[in-house]
Amino acid sequence: MSLKRVLGLLLTVAGLIGLIYGAMDLTSGGVARASLVYLVLGGIFFFSGIGLIRGTKDEAL
Repeated sequence: MSLKRVLGLLLTVAGLIGLIYGAMDLTSGGVARASLVYLVLGGIFFFSGIGLIRGTKDEAL
C-alpha cells in the first residue's frame, strides 16, 4: 500500500468526521456559520481523500 493511499485514507476519515460533526452541530442548534465551516472543510477533505485513493495505482513490488 503506497503512501498516497494511506494519506487518502486519512483525509477521507478526517473528512467523514468533519461532516458528521458539522451535521450534528447544525441539527443541535449550534452556530450556523461554524457548522457550515465544518461541513465545507469535511467535504473538501472527504472528496480529496476519495480522489487520491481512486487516482493512485496499486503497483506490486
